[in-house]
Amino acid sequence: MTEKSGQSDPLYRELILDHYKNPRNFGTLKDAASEAEDSNPLCGDEIKIGIKVKDSKIADVKYVCSGCAISTAGASLLSEYAKGKRLDDVRRLDRKFILKMLGINPGPARIKCALLPLKALKLAIYSYLGLKFKGTLGNP
Repeated sequence: MTEKSGQSDPLYRELILDHYKNPRNFGTLKDAASEAEDSNPLCGDEIKIGIKVKDSKIADVKYVCSGCAISTAGASLLSEYAKGKRLDDVRRLDRKFILKMLGINPGPARIKCALLPLKALKLAIYSYLGLKFKGTLGNP
């Protein structure tokens, strides 16, 4: 992908479209250990994410979202990645991780779309741990 054009490699566009059209882990999680909601008021994207935790790891994660292809694909990809990972490891994920996973540079207008699922997942983890989320998507 070129930084100036904001266009991604066709492979990544395909990946985003696949996860947008066939989102993984979409739905609500019964008996979630923690849930969080967030939205992007600039474009109207909304997400609610729930996690189950076992042995300090994310045993299951599900989300419901209404949004653009970037936020939906990001939630789908992130949910697949997070399953089985330690809470502390997921807490340390940052914006570079999610952008690399998506394979795009969405530019200033769409960056919040790409980061929305990560922020919601971190909010759920912080809530589960009884910690206050610092509001950044860098390291905790």
